[in-house]
Amino acid sequence: MTVTVRELLDVSGERLKLRLVAGARGLDRPIAQPRVQLPGLALAGFLPQLHPDRVQVLGNSEVSYLATLEEAAARAATRAVAEAGVSCFVVTNGNEPPPVLVESAEAAGVPVLRSALRTADFIDVATAWLETRLAPETLLHGDLVEIHGVGVLILGKSGIGKSEAALELVSRGHRLVADDVVQVRRLSPSVVRGHAARLLEHQMEIRGVGVIDIEALFGTLATLDERQIDLVVELVEWPGAPDRLGLVEERHELLEVELPLVRLPVRPGRTIAMLVETAARNYLLRRRGRNTATELAARVDRELEERRGRRRAREGV
Repeated sequence: MTVTVRELLDVSGERLKLRLVAGARGLDRPIAQPRVQLPGLALAGFLPQLHPDRVQVLGNSEVSYLATLEEAAARAATRAVAEAGVSCFVVTNGNEPPPVLVESAEAAGVPVLRSALRTADFIDVATAWLETRLAPETLLHGDLVEIHGVGVLILGKSGIGKSEAALELVSRGHRLVADDVVQVRRLSPSVVRGHAARLLEHQMEIRGVGVIDIEALFGTLATLDERQIDLVVELVEWPGAPDRLGLVEERHELLEVELPLVRLPVRPGRTIAMLVETAARNYLLRRRGRNTATELAARVDRELEERRGRRRAREGV
């Protein structure tokens, strides 16, 4: 996945205090890496240090270094970097881009941007924005709700009752993030977050009723724009063969992140929303170190061992 320099300028230009100085024909160049780079070593001639498809940031040190070079040497240094496949140059601290940089960038079709931010501030804000935009993502058919601070992704085949369960959870005071289509993004090796498609925000489709606006019906506190996914609940058709005690901890892989999984068999008479809420409560309990299933199994094992001991004592063993 990539973003373009044009997107960086248009979408986050105000936050980054950016303006275009030169190289407009290169605004559609891709940015493929979220980490920006200070090209000091590359300007000094060590080009293996340079990473293509990255934003190159020139702070006070880089600008000052270019000023110490003879014009021909400065031109050669900036030309070598500009022709190495970089995404763009950003000159920070409100400095004017050196003329040799502008000349080399124009010739190579590389945009030159100027930012009023300090170098460290620009790097922090730009990296955070790029990490979000370049994060791996996927679309899922399901519902995402927040229950007692737990992000619960409800999955299951079409028509099994995901939306109805989510609606009842909202009526019980929980919050809807997305219905039907959940856009999921991996922000780190262990964190995935989900949100609704832009056109479906706060909307829900209920068979027999139609499309409803959750925010209008239940208030602004009934919805949430985005939420980390902590637990996956899969609704499955009855009959099934679930683990009766809950000793087997299943996992669901989502964008290479392993999440705890609970399978709930669905049949008439079962209040699915209450069961999903209970699964979320049980997840919180396990995070605090309490596992009711294993505690029960341990008690049963102790009781059986004590009975065997009493039997051996009676038999004189």
